[in-house]
Amino acid sequence: MNTETKIKTRTQRKPFKSQIPFALALTVLVIAFGFYLKDVKLVTFWIFGLAFGIILQRSRFCFTAAFRDPILTGSTSLTRGVLLAIAIGTIGFTAISFGSVLSGGKFIGVDSVEPLSLLTIAGGIIFGIGMVMAGGCASGTLMRFGEGFELQWVSFIFFMLGSVAGAWAMGFLEPVFSNKKFAIYLPEHLGWIGALVFQFSIILILYIVALKWQKKKIGSDK
Repeated sequence: MNTETKIKTRTQRKPFKSQIPFALALTVLVIAFGFYLKDVKLVTFWIFGLAFGIILQRSRFCFTAAFRDPILTGSTSLTRGVLLAIAIGTIGFTAISFGSVLSGGKFIGVDSVEPLSLLTIAGGIIFGIGMVMAGGCASGTLMRFGEGFELQWVSFIFFMLGSVAGAWAMGFLEPVFSNKKFAIYLPEHLGWIGALVFQFSIILILYIVALKWQKKKIGSDK
């Protein structure tokens, strides 16, 4: 294809129409429907979901890429983004927990600590292989699902089927491995301050390693 043909092909393409007006109209209708149902909590969930989806789509945030890109392309920008998200989440979780204690409650999440077992390791390996083959984790699949990628529609269906199969299998697998669990809750051993210092130190070390890895592979600090 010569240069004139390429230019002609580009000029014949229809201009891209902005989808923002349709998105705003849909958002208004969804919120209005929530108020019609007189369910403020539902409206809050919708607004949060829409905002989260927009941020997810614009940032191209995906856990799969965070673990895959350093190996395939050498880029660690998403990896460092995940580390920063964990650091921010740690601050928020700690603030909410201390707020609960100050108001007469207890630390949030103490009763939700799940021990590590062979099932956790096996599940992580299976999910890791699956998310790379599918081209996205749960968040990445939902993001591309909304963008109209056909592969993610198939991935989403098997994601649900796999979740159902996993929940069914846990019914007879968990009792078998119940006596082979290992759990460490850092605040119980290091205290909350010590646990925070330890966790932020690990995050900082991983962040520096990721930065140096990218600089070594592609020579970029971004």
